[in-house]
Amino acid sequence: MHAQVELIDLQFLGYPLAIAAYLLDDGTDAALVEVGATSTAETLLREVQARGVALERVRHLIVTHIHLDHAGALGWLLQRLPNAVAYVHPVGAPHLIDPSRLLASASRLYGEMMERLWGEVVPVPEARLRVVRDGERIEAAGRTLLAVDTPGHARHHHAYLDESTGVLFAGDIAGVRMPGTTYVRPPTPPPELDIEAWQASLAKLRAMPIRQLALTHFGLYDDVARHLDELETRLLDWAGFTRALVEQGVPDAELIQRMREYGNAEMHEQSVDPSSYDLGAGYELIALGYARYWRKKLGLQ
Repeated sequence: MHAQVELIDLQFLGYPLAIAAYLLDDGTDAALVEVGATSTAETLLREVQARGVALERVRHLIVTHIHLDHAGALGWLLQRLPNAVAYVHPVGAPHLIDPSRLLASASRLYGEMMERLWGEVVPVPEARLRVVRDGERIEAAGRTLLAVDTPGHARHHHAYLDESTGVLFAGDIAGVRMPGTTYVRPPTPPPELDIEAWQASLAKLRAMPIRQLALTHFGLYDDVARHLDELETRLLDWAGFTRALVEQGVPDAELIQRMREYGNAEMHEQSVDPSSYDLGAGYELIALGYARYWRKKLGLQ
């Protein structure tokens, strides 16, 4: 019996459609793919139990990468889920055991908003952390999940393919999209945006038998090939747009504003509400990610 994929809306900052976690349950063994931030962890546990899953049955906490909106709650959850183990990319593992550098990096981006956005980040005990390598398979909740190393958004990024159903838990490598729309926005935050690596990751995904994308931001989509093509087209289009501004020496504040105007104009043409995308991938971090990428690549920093 295959577990159903249950989408749990974590109601980030009280908003729907911002961060999803996915519950897998075969009646005896349960897994979560993505766990959100500590600020949404009470909601997550309440929703798991509301679906008839006892917390003792949750044995697998699988995160695509260690950004706080995907994995920030791991340490806190492990204190409350006695039988659970966390699964993480090798590059991310040290930063979950000792989150000081992760928090310093996030604090540079979010400043005094850190606590409100993410809540407390509790270190993950090494004994309850399992490092997963590219091509490894996780047996969880009656499924086999294949780890696919997919850098580009971050170096510590896996997507996970459920080999029985073709569902890909894509994290951020497949972009941000809202239910009821076809528009895909690339989330390109600093400091690890790598456009060439992202393109290679998309090429890898295109060669896999993916039937459905399960996005953390936000929801399940069947038009896999079209979705990935649109994401890559926009990733490259925005790269060209920001490169020209960086080469002109445009300051960050103006770059952010120009990026917002450029992206929103495109969305309005398609009658898509830009604000619904901003919690999953805001223009400020998108612009700063491209700026850092180009300044480094062009030797301007």
